[in-house]
Formats: sequence, C-alpha cells, structure tokens
Amino acid sequence: MKLHELNALPEAKDNKRLGRGPASGQGKTAGHGEKGQKARSGVSISAWFQGGQTPLYRRIPKRGFNNKRFEIKYACINLSSLNKFFKDGDVVSPEILKEKGIIKKQLAGVKILANGELDKKLTVKANRFSSAAVTKIEKAGGKTEVI
Repeated sequence: MKLHELNALPEAKDNKRLGRGPASGQGKTAGHGEKGQKARSGVSISAWFQGGQTPLYRRIPKRGFNNKRFEIKYACINLSSLNKFFKDGDVVSPEILKEKGIIKKQLAGVKILANGELDKKLTVKANRFSSAAVTKIEKAGGKTEVI
C-alpha cells in the first residue's frame, strides 16, 4: 500500500476554509455578514440581551405585596416514618426527632401528616397535626399533644 492509494474515511468531510480569498467562495467576511457586533471576533451576546433597549424585566412594574417572605414553614413528618423509627409506647417530640436524624431542622415547628399506616401506640408531641393523622394515631391507641 502506498500513500497515494489511501482513501479518505467515509465519515471524513471537507471543512469549509473560511476567509481564504475571493476564489474560495467563503472569503472576505467568511460568513459573518457586514459589520455589526456579531461580525466581530469574541462576540457573546446573552439570550436576554435586547440590543441596548431597556430589557423586559426592567420595564415590567414591580408592584404589589407578596406574603411569601412571612410564610411559616414546618418540618413535615409522615406516620410511616414514626412507625419505622419508634417502638411501641415511645414518646415522640421534635427534640427526639432531631436527635434521631429524622428531621434536619425544626424550622417553625413540626407537623405530623397522615401518609402511611401506624400500628404502634405512640404519644406524639408536635406543633401541628393534620386531622387525618390525629384520627390514625388515636385509632392505634396513641395520644396527640399540641406543643
């Protein structure tokens, strides 16, 4: 096999040789058009840039009151978690939940939700309870105490 007998790979394609004179068909502006920001080298225009026009996010009025800042967030726990981590007759409180690593932060308090089943008799102390959770805890023979 000799060098002139080698064939190009079928997946190899000819790259356009940009800016190599008028005979190349891609000379002078090399596909970048005439003048303007995009014709210059090193251009990077963000998607939200509107050509110096005041952007939309600055034109829209910032008005009104939003209550999100004053929202009270609770650490929520399901009954299925209590069933998994506690034994029959245990007392469940926010401090014990944090100690065992079931909740990371107490936030404004702990809320017990009714997702899952509870078959253990527990005394649960929390800041809030869903009504379904109270009925399930009392049905299992436990007590609920609002802190």
